[in-house]
Amino acid sequence: MNRRPALVAALVATLSLGLAACSSSDTPSPSNTSAAPGATATDDGDATPTPVTIGALTISETAPLWAAVKAGIFTEHGLDVTVQPIQGGAQAMPALLNGDIDFSIGQPFGAMRASLQGLDVKIIANYAQSLTEGDDINSVVVGAGSAITKPADLAGKKVSVNSIGAAGDLTIRAAVEADGGDPDSIQFVEVAFPDAQAQLDAGNIDAAWVPEPFVSIIVGAGGARVVDPYQAVLPGLPTLVVQTTGKTVSDDPELVDAVRDAMTEAFAWAKDNDAAVRQSLVDEMKLPEPAAANLRFPTFSTELDVSVLQGLSDLAVKYTYFEKAPDLDTLIVE
Repeated sequence: MNRRPALVAALVATLSLGLAACSSSDTPSPSNTSAAPGATATDDGDATPTPVTIGALTISETAPLWAAVKAGIFTEHGLDVTVQPIQGGAQAMPALLNGDIDFSIGQPFGAMRASLQGLDVKIIANYAQSLTEGDDINSVVVGAGSAITKPADLAGKKVSVNSIGAAGDLTIRAAVEADGGDPDSIQFVEVAFPDAQAQLDAGNIDAAWVPEPFVSIIVGAGGARVVDPYQAVLPGLPTLVVQTTGKTVSDDPELVDAVRDAMTEAFAWAKDNDAAVRQSLVDEMKLPEPAAANLRFPTFSTELDVSVLQGLSDLAVKYTYFEKAPDLDTLIVE
């Protein structure tokens, strides 16, 4: 009996539901009598973890964060972390600036735009980046039987992205132009990632830019990859970065350092505990275990490649997404 259609349907349904907030209930080891950088020492010498709320997109890339919080990695750094689900940059930035969350995991493009608007946002670390070789974590895909086979073929076609005016359609434009196509003739439409396959099947769009696991779902149903735009244009482009406010950076630099250090250790821990990270996809996103086991992850690291971010900024100016390039020296605090 072929269970793939049922598995795919269940996967898409669960991914469209969102995520309930999760928090660390771990406590420091009794043997730890000195306060960690993010913690407050009590009168008896025990360290009380500092409550920290981190806003994060409800996508699979957040898995190392969930797993590391559960494993107590952040508690070891004096932090009692609550992961607050964020649906997108439009929700994350106001929540961050209003103090509803202390840090956010979001796309660098949104932080660049906020900086140009004079908003008090800072990037303190990398979180995830696209792959520099092989199949990337996001791709422009087409449905079964499509005549579109290369980037230039996207000229004049309807291509979906989850949000117009961001790194997705920007890098698609650049990839099409590099292949000899007219980037201005592409008709971009907004389609939520879980809805892309249905829109392709209905003929409402010609191609869709989607991340994993939707790439594998669509290709597995007979579709094909056309181009991995991040990899084709800016290999290793950061997909997610850790953000906070300039006020937090200036008022509580020890907390910023503690969060950055905890993230660094979390990624090192995640590399050695892949099963636990993938289990968090089952526990937090309710993914079927086979899907979680085979999901392609990006590269997780707190180290920022500023030159790649500069390339993204320059590309945004070239295609008039930005009137001028943001000052990355001011935006990024490492």
